[in-house]
Amino acid sequence: MQGENKKYFKVAPGIWGAKIVFVNVYFVTQNSHWVLIDAGLPGSASKIKQIAADLFGNTPPSAILLTHGHFDHRGALKDLLKTWNVPVYAHKLELPYLTGKAAYPPADPTVGGGLMTLLSVLYPRKAINVPDIQALPHDGSTPFLPGWRTVVTPGHSPGHVSYFREADTVLIAGDAFVTTRQESAIATFSNLKEVNGPPRYFTPDWDAARSSVLRLRDLEPSVAATGHGPVMAGAQLKSGLQNLAWYFDETARPQNGRYSKLPAKTDNEGVTYIPPAPSRPYALASAVLLAALSAYTLVKRYRQTSL
Repeated sequence: MQGENKKYFKVAPGIWGAKIVFVNVYFVTQNSHWVLIDAGLPGSASKIKQIAADLFGNTPPSAILLTHGHFDHRGALKDLLKTWNVPVYAHKLELPYLTGKAAYPPADPTVGGGLMTLLSVLYPRKAINVPDIQALPHDGSTPFLPGWRTVVTPGHSPGHVSYFREADTVLIAGDAFVTTRQESAIATFSNLKEVNGPPRYFTPDWDAARSSVLRLRDLEPSVAATGHGPVMAGAQLKSGLQNLAWYFDETARPQNGRYSKLPAKTDNEGVTYIPPAPSRPYALASAVLLAALSAYTLVKRYRQTSL
């Protein structure tokens, strides 16, 4: 294994992360195995494989573990599997969205917060079909990572999970909470560090999301690596996560929006109920306009990070 470089960052012993434009993926090694946690944005497979080669040489991962199946966490999955013939794991309630059965609930561009929210109407939410994807074990164990626990943390998605290493209380939280204000493009691309709830525009069940934050707070993680934002640790993490848990409804949950009062409902087959959209047509129009104006900038940033 080689040392850290600008392509990736150290999280904790045996754990590295990489930022793919605005989302993080993680490389975890233990007992001669390594696994990839999440698969970034579409088109990022080559960058992920380059980092894997820097860290592990020609050794492929033993598995790819997903925190959930949103487009920015599964994007390079199919391309990676063309090179790596390895199993993929996700919670059973994520499987409808990863086996071609169901689309995720619609994004909500009316929750406010900035450009990333307005652009959310353009984010893909349709199912993809991942051959031979497997459900994570029911007992909370984590495949190929003894000593890690899979913590069920729904809300941002129906089968969202986080991964927790009990020996040193390191947490890979996915989007159960994040360490940047993901709704804002300025905060997202500048990597401003603060504990926040899950991205508002793609969270369809706020009661479940609050319960998941409480569950993770109670684990008292010493280090948190999230799906969006920089790694946080120590007193800053503890106080930030405690405040988020205490004031979740005031600071994380949108006061208005499609899912702020009523959640989307799902089961093993997919979505069974979606609340009606708020009557705010300006949000969609603004999103389309801003998407056109910002497309060049986003593509340019992506190409720079892929070099």
